[in-house]
Amino acid sequence: SALNKPPVLGAGVGADGDACFPTVDHVTSQVVFYQHMDGSQQGSEKFTQEFDQDEILYVDLERKKVVWRLPEFSKFTSFEVQHALGNMAVIKLYQEKLIERSSHTRAQNVPPELGEPNVLICFMDKFFPPVLSLTWLKNGQKVTEGVYETDFYPHQDNSFRKFSYLPFFPSHGDFYDCQVEHRGLPKPFTKHWEAQLPTSVAETTETLVCTLGLAVGIIGIIAGTILIIKGMKMNAAHNPRGPL
Repeated sequence: SALNKPPVLGAGVGADGDACFPTVDHVTSQVVFYQHMDGSQQGSEKFTQEFDQDEILYVDLERKKVVWRLPEFSKFTSFEVQHALGNMAVIKLYQEKLIERSSHTRAQNVPPELGEPNVLICFMDKFFPPVLSLTWLKNGQKVTEGVYETDFYPHQDNSFRKFSYLPFFPSHGDFYDCQVEHRGLPKPFTKHWEAQLPTSVAETTETLVCTLGLAVGIIGIIAGTILIIKGMKMNAAHNPRGPL
C-alpha cells in the first residue's frame, strides 16, 4: 500500500536549514491510500481530506464525485475531483514501479522487535449506528493512558468505520486485547495480540541434535535385537540338541 505524508500548516525552517515543526493551531491533511492486490482480487483505494483530524470530505473514485461529510462544508470551501484523481494516478504509478523493482516479491511479515516502540491498531468497520465502546487491555488490566481514537468515518451504505491506536513497547510475556461493545454484537468482541518469539538457531539446532540422537538410539536398539535373534537361530541350527 502507499500513503502520502499529510501537509502541516505552519512549518518553519531552523537556523541550520533543517525543517522544524513548531506547535500549530490547525492542521489540514490529505490522505491518499491505494492497495494493490495480485490475481483477480480487486484492489482498494481511498482519498480523504481532514481538518484537525476530522474528515471534511472523501472522493468517490468510481463515480468521480466529492462527498462532503456535511453539506454545509461545501459553502465555505471547494475541492476539484481532478486533484484527487491526479494524486491517485501518481500513487498507482509509483507503486507499480516499486513492484517491478521488487520482481513482484511479496513482503514478509516481520514480528515487532521486543523493547522497541510500536503501535497496536484496532480497526472497526461496517457498523451502525456510530455508537460503540472500545477498551484496550494489557495483561487483563484496562489501559487508560496513551490511547488515540479517530472519529467515525462514513461509508456510502451509511455504515461507519473507526480506528483506535495504542502505542506500546512489546515485551516478552505481555499480551494485549482490543475489546469492542456494540448493540449489533450479541457479546463483546475481543481481538488478542501477544508477541510471538521466533525460535533461535541454537534452540533449533539443539532440538534437531536431540531428535537425531534419539532416532539413532532407537535404530541401534532395533538392529541389536535383530542381530541377537539371528545369532540365537544360527547357534541353534549349528548345535542341535540330541536325545537325553
